Amino acid sequence: MKFLRNYVEKIKPNFEEGGKLHFLHSTFDAFETFLFVPNHVTKNGVHIRDGIDIKRTMFMVIVALIPATLFGMWNVGYQHFLSMGQSASFFDAMWYGTLQTLPIIVVSYAAGLGVEFAFAQVKKHPVSEGFLVSALLIPLCLPPDIPLWMVAIATIFSVVVGKEVFGGTGMNILNPALTARVFLYFAYPGAMSGGYDVWVANASDGYTGATNLAEVYNASNAGEHFHSNTLQASAWDSFMGWIPGSIGETSTLMCLLGAAFLIFIGIGSWRIILSTFIGGAVMGLILNLVGGNAYYEMPFYYHLIIGGFAFGAIFMATDPVSAAQTNRGKILYGFLIGVLTVLIRVFNPAYPEGIMMAILLMNVFAPLFDYYVVKSNIKKRLSRVKA
Repeated sequence: MKFLRNYVEKIKPNFEEGGKLHFLHSTFDAFETFLFVPNHVTKNGVHIRDGIDIKRTMFMVIVALIPATLFGMWNVGYQHFLSMGQSASFFDAMWYGTLQTLPIIVVSYAAGLGVEFAFAQVKKHPVSEGFLVSALLIPLCLPPDIPLWMVAIATIFSVVVGKEVFGGTGMNILNPALTARVFLYFAYPGAMSGGYDVWVANASDGYTGATNLAEVYNASNAGEHFHSNTLQASAWDSFMGWIPGSIGETSTLMCLLGAAFLIFIGIGSWRIILSTFIGGAVMGLILNLVGGNAYYEMPFYYHLIIGGFAFGAIFMATDPVSAAQTNRGKILYGFLIGVLTVLIRVFNPAYPEGIMMAILLMNVFAPLFDYYVVKSNIKKRLSRVKA
């Protein structure tokens, strides 16, 4: 590391004021501050000084995503060989899944960071570090067979429309990764919904079926009640994640491991995560009491372990920029995400992955929640002063 530090210091004058590469100062600064803790200091006001800057925070989130990412790579390979009627070793499945998913991740980073660097150079400000996480979240919430050009377009859209038009990192009102996903869902619905041909990489032509969400929807449309054979995947299989789905969303267990890490190091909001799960469970229980068709009667806990519920609750809803900031606001924000996810799934199955729509809608209302929480706190304090 000392050699690398010396080399960076040696070439640094070229990128500073008066240097021949000064026009690339923002790009150089991005790489330098990613490699080493910057020596930047606050200009005014009183601040808490800490060696953990935003880049390190984003890096911790990436670490939390590693279990879901690695499992997703293996599951992509496992589902492929299963569709071919072949058995595969762990390493064969992992190798195939890596070859299938790595290009998606690379394209996401290349397209997104390219736009980030371009905006930074034009506006002459540091490269925002928030995209380090968004660039990984985007591939993990996409199907494994998604064309790479779609990944590039969606990523660019999420950076330009989801962030930069609002002023860049820290100013966006919508989660950038979900902005990319919803763009693809409406622009190219055929690539984002359907049977195993979408959710299994290079599936065999004779291999047909539907995801858990599609299966229960089909049963409801047929007027059937929920029974043990409605879903091909058991609750255990769904929780563990060896089912078709988006690359990183299938395993609730891997998502919970990431959540435990984020909460332990103080980055993830346990209030948002817990309240989202409680909201989904409460709404699921209410529908169980109502009954009437397979979707209403599906045990409430299935809503928490199928689709992208856990992934969204842990890694998307907790986005520190677009989520609520006050403690009571976080609880209300998360609870309504859980409730709306189940309602969207059941009453508007055209959008089977309700967590996506629910989070984006609550992103819009998050500032309103915080406003009324703060207003309520001020009112209580004033009443104590008057007393």
